[in-house]
Amino acid sequence: MQPEAAPATNSRFATTLIELLDSVRYRRVSADQQFDPVYRLRYDAYRRENFIPINSQQVTRDSYDDAANCYCFGVYIDDTLVSSIRFHHVTGQDRTSPSRTIWPEVLEPILDRGDNYIDPSRFTADHDASLAIPALPYLTLRIVAMASIFFSVRYTISSVRAEHSAFYRRVFGSHRLADERYWGELQFPVCLYAADVPTIRNRVFERFPFFMSTAEEREALFGADPDLRAVAPSARQAHRLELLERVG
Repeated sequence: MQPEAAPATNSRFATTLIELLDSVRYRRVSADQQFDPVYRLRYDAYRRENFIPINSQQVTRDSYDDAANCYCFGVYIDDTLVSSIRFHHVTGQDRTSPSRTIWPEVLEPILDRGDNYIDPSRFTADHDASLAIPALPYLTLRIVAMASIFFSVRYTISSVRAEHSAFYRRVFGSHRLADERYWGELQFPVCLYAADVPTIRNRVFERFPFFMSTAEEREALFGADPDLRAVAPSARQAHRLELLERVG
């Protein structure tokens, strides 16, 4: 989907997003559920733009969905599935990563020197929801922002189409690591970008406080014993606590 450009001023925007989060829920997808609605949403999104061929099951999954370091999520607004995303937490010990397969000469050295990264992929959205909610990319990528904190990664990388790169540069301070290549079965090229999490973390949270979260929410989504039910966002509580710490 096409992310909207980051707004020039964010106070009203940030308040609106935190209020919208009250109706948002995140649900982690079990790897055992091969026909989860998230995989059908992927299929519908890719077929709408003719990025993949027709298949009789009308779902889109790949071997990366079964990886031990894969985390897949659906985003719901008022109990309706509106978008989905997955990511891999990539370390020197577990190097399963869609982007590493495409750019091994760029990403292998990062792992070799002991750094780790989050590799998001399969970011898809319901067509009507993407038109009705222009801020849907922020609500969805909040999962990635939380994961970057939970796993204490050095980088969050992004394999994105060229027309989406401005969004990642403005919002996350991402910089380009590699030139365009083709990703899996998708019939369009993507570029590799990376955000240095320790460098941009505080700036992003200050500008976009709806990316903030409590440790409890992160544990429910990414912990060893995740809550596979819908999890409510905690940005409002996390932002309030951060403000109290400033004045205290």
